[in-house]
Amino acid sequence: MSTYRFRPLVRTSQVTHLAAPRSEPGKLYVVQQNGRVRIAVGGKLKRKPFLDLGRRVSVGGEQGLLSIAFHPAYARNRLFYVHYSAVPNNTRIVEYRANRDSTAALPKTARVLFTLRQPGAEHKGGEIAFGPDGKLYFGLGDGECCDDPQNRAQNMSEPFGKLWRLDVAQRPPAPEIVALGLRNPWRLSFDRANGDLYIGDVGAGLFEEIDYQPRAALGELVNYGWDVWEARATKEDKPRNPQGRLVFPVHAYAHAGRTGCTGSITGGDVYRGSAVPAARGRYFFGDYCSGAIWSLRVENGAAVDVRRESGTLPGLTTFGEDARGELYAAVQGGRVYKLIR
Repeated sequence: MSTYRFRPLVRTSQVTHLAAPRSEPGKLYVVQQNGRVRIAVGGKLKRKPFLDLGRRVSVGGEQGLLSIAFHPAYARNRLFYVHYSAVPNNTRIVEYRANRDSTAALPKTARVLFTLRQPGAEHKGGEIAFGPDGKLYFGLGDGECCDDPQNRAQNMSEPFGKLWRLDVAQRPPAPEIVALGLRNPWRLSFDRANGDLYIGDVGAGLFEEIDYQPRAALGELVNYGWDVWEARATKEDKPRNPQGRLVFPVHAYAHAGRTGCTGSITGGDVYRGSAVPAARGRYFFGDYCSGAIWSLRVENGAAVDVRRESGTLPGLTTFGEDARGELYAAVQGGRVYKLIR
């Protein structure tokens, strides 16, 4: 039985991501689908946005401002990065610099690192995160609902359905594919204690999955199987691309037997905070449709002690960490929650 729960903290709207630089304890940056990033301090949102992309962002459905990542040396260089859907229907990753006291972005410092014309309005992926190698990782979905009709995820000549990384210090950066066979990697994260990678990849009609890559294997090309497989179930009767070592999910769960929204995983984070000792080392994740939350541990490359946590958060869009590794969650309706004892 869990000895912890998620407590309501902040009320806002359209939350897609939560993050904070490690140099700023007490702050939480709240990313909104409408193109705004706002700072929460002491459970209250600052009135003035940290960043407002305004009409640059295409908003609606799976499009919008999707995530933020802070440079590992943010305290010194004040550089941060955003991933958003640009008008018209492009994926864009852009670098910005914040002002000296880190209260606002400086719009004129924008540097576009990656841009891609999308084939449709679905399956954008959306997460950006710095890995232990200091490179910026980002996931792209297969670009089109619902069963990868153009076979993009298994095609290395296509950018979609892939995990990418780039060196932000390069001018221009040279994006590199490090994984293929993803459907819609909405959330991904690195365990701040050991650098292991976790990806919550949204499934199709059968399963939701968590893909895992230990730090020692980062950079090795791997193939997560979509759309030859959905989790460990055969999806299409066709050969997979032989490029990349095949990696099955470390954990998957089946869709609920009901109509409508039957399952959509929201990947999370490994808890490394100090406020909830019983949760340390557990990877938290949930489901957008049901609002169910689970946690697990990974030992020797396998998921163990998978546990359904108490309570539900319907419309769960994201998890996120603050500077001290405390864990937060948010729902589409706009409420932000914090993990407490």
